[in-house]
Amino acid sequence: MSTDDAVDVTSPAARRRVDRLLVTVAREGGPWVGVLGLMALVIAGAELALPAVIGGAVDAVVRNRSPGIWVIACAALIVVLVVCDAVDDLSAGAATARSTAGLRRGLVHHLLALGSRPPRAFPPGEITARLVGNAADAARVAPDVVRSVAGLVPAVGGIVALVIIDPWLGVTFVAGMPIFTLALRAFARDAAAVATRYLAVQGTIAARLLDALTGARTIAAAGTVEQEARRILAPVAELHAHGVAMWRAQMRISAQDAVLVSLLEILVVGVAGALLARGRISPGELIAASQYVLLASGIGGAVTGASRLIRSRAAAARVAEILDQPPLPYGTAPAPPGRGRLEFRSVSARAGGQNALAGLELEVPAGSLVAVVGRSGSGKSLLAALAGRLVDPDEGDVLLDGVPLRALSRKALRREIGFGFERPALVGDTIADAIACGAEVPARDAVMAAAVASRADDFIRRMPAGYDTRLADAPMSGGETQRIGLARTFAHARRVVVLDDVAASLDTVTEHHIGAVLTGALADRTRIVIAHRASTAARTDAVIWLQDGGVHAFAPHEQLWHDPGYRALFEIHDEPRADAALANGSRR
Repeated sequence: MSTDDAVDVTSPAARRRVDRLLVTVAREGGPWVGVLGLMALVIAGAELALPAVIGGAVDAVVRNRSPGIWVIACAALIVVLVVCDAVDDLSAGAATARSTAGLRRGLVHHLLALGSRPPRAFPPGEITARLVGNAADAARVAPDVVRSVAGLVPAVGGIVALVIIDPWLGVTFVAGMPIFTLALRAFARDAAAVATRYLAVQGTIAARLLDALTGARTIAAAGTVEQEARRILAPVAELHAHGVAMWRAQMRISAQDAVLVSLLEILVVGVAGALLARGRISPGELIAASQYVLLASGIGGAVTGASRLIRSRAAAARVAEILDQPPLPYGTAPAPPGRGRLEFRSVSARAGGQNALAGLELEVPAGSLVAVVGRSGSGKSLLAALAGRLVDPDEGDVLLDGVPLRALSRKALRREIGFGFERPALVGDTIADAIACGAEVPARDAVMAAAVASRADDFIRRMPAGYDTRLADAPMSGGETQRIGLARTFAHARRVVVLDDVAASLDTVTEHHIGAVLTGALADRTRIVIAHRASTAARTDAVIWLQDGGVHAFAPHEQLWHDPGYRALFEIHDEPRADAALANGSRR
C-alpha cells in the first residue's frame, strides 16, 4: 500500500469510525483504566497543593513562625506523588497490555472470518504491520487519554489558584493563552498528516520484506539478494523524511513552549512582584504564583499527550480499514438430509476484477467423483472454493442437497464439506492435532484411519513420538505435508470432499494409492478434484471442462479424450508414464 493510499482521518465519517474503535480498545483495559484515572487525579491534586504548601512554609519563616506543619505536609505530598507515580506506571502498562491483546485478538478473529478473500488492498506484510505495530500504538489510547484529561486539572487549577492569589495574575495569564492554543492546533494538524504517512511507509516496507522472505530460496537461487535488499529498503528515505518532519514539528512546538512559557512566567512573576511591592500578596504567594503559572500553562504535557493521541488515532485508522472489511456471514440451518448433491444455479463470480465464471449452471450428482479441468485462469480453483463456500458467488447460489450454502451454519457447513490443498497449512501442536483440527475433533482411531487412507501412517510412525511428535520437531517434505493435509480432509469431510490438485507433490505410488482411496474408501462421498494431470482425470466418473467463464463440456474422460482441445490441456502437465493408460481411458 503506497503512501498515496494513506488513511484519511480528516473526514467526519472516518473520525467517528476511529473514535468508536478507540473507545472499544480503551474498554479492553478493564479495571486498570480506572486505577490509572484515580492515580492521575491524585497526582494532579498533589501537584496543585504542593505550591500552596511551599508558599505557606515560606510565609511562616518570613513571619517568624514554625514551618513544621508545612514541612510535614510537603513531605507527605512528595511521598504521595512518588507512590502514585509508581502505581500510575504499573496501571498504564497493564491497561495497555490488555488493550493490545484485546485488539489483536479481535483483529485476528476478523481476518480469519474473512475466509479466503482477505482485504486485497493489503498484502500479508501490510496486514502484519497493522496487527503488530499499529495495534500496539492504538492500544495506548486509554493511558494517553486519561493522562491528557487529568493533565487539565493542574492547568485549570493553576489558573484558578492565580485568580485566588490575585485576580490580576489570572488576567495576565489568560491574556497569553491564545498563543498557546494556536501553536498547539498547528502542531496537531501537521503531526496528524506526518504520522499517517509514516505508518503507511512502515507498512510498505513490512509488506516487501515478507514477500522477500516467502521467496527467499528463489532470490538466493537467482542471485538477486542485493536487488531485493534495495527494493525492500527503497522507501527508507521516505520513512526518514517523515520521521524528520515529525521531530521537526515536535522541536518547533517544544521551542515555542520554552519561549512562550518563559515569557509568560516572567510576565506573571513581574506582575506578582509589583503586587508584592504594594503589599497585596505575600512572599509565599509570589513563590506559589511562579509555580502555578507553570501548571496553568501545561503546554508541555499537552504537546506530549497530543503527539501520542495523534499517533494512536493514525494507527487506529489503519486497523479500522481491515475491520471495515465485511466477514463471511453464516446462516443457522442444520445440514439437510442427503448424500452430497451440489448444484450451481446461475452462479457468477469475479476474480481479479473480472468475471471468471458467468451464469454457471451445473449439477454434481451425489457420490460422484468429478474432475475439474481447464487452462490457467479458467476458474478451476474458484469453482472449488465456491463448492465449499470459501467464497460466495457474486450472483446466484450454490446448494448442498437442495439447501443454499449461505443458509447453513458454520459448524454444519465445515462438518459436511472438506478441502484438501496442494500446499496445506498444518495447524496444531502435534501431528495428531494437525489431522484432528476441524469443526469437530475426531477420535484417535479416526485420526489414525485417515492417516492410513492418505498413506501418511508409515512415515508418521517413524517420527520420534509418532502421532504425538510436535510439528516443530517433524521435518516433512512437501509430499508428506500434503498427505497430512489429506488425512485432515479425510477425517472431517462427511459428505463432500474437494481436492485442489493434490497429486502435484505426490510420487507415482502415493498418487495411485490416493486415487484408489478416492474410488474406494471415499466412494460414499461426493468428490471434486481439480486436475492438471490426465492420469487424475482418467480415474473420475466425469470431467467438468471450464472454458470462457463457463462449462465447455461435462462428460466422461474417455469421451472427451478424443477432442484435441481437451488433450492439449494436459500436454504440459502429463508425463510419458500416463500415455498408455490415457490411450484407452482406463480408470485405475
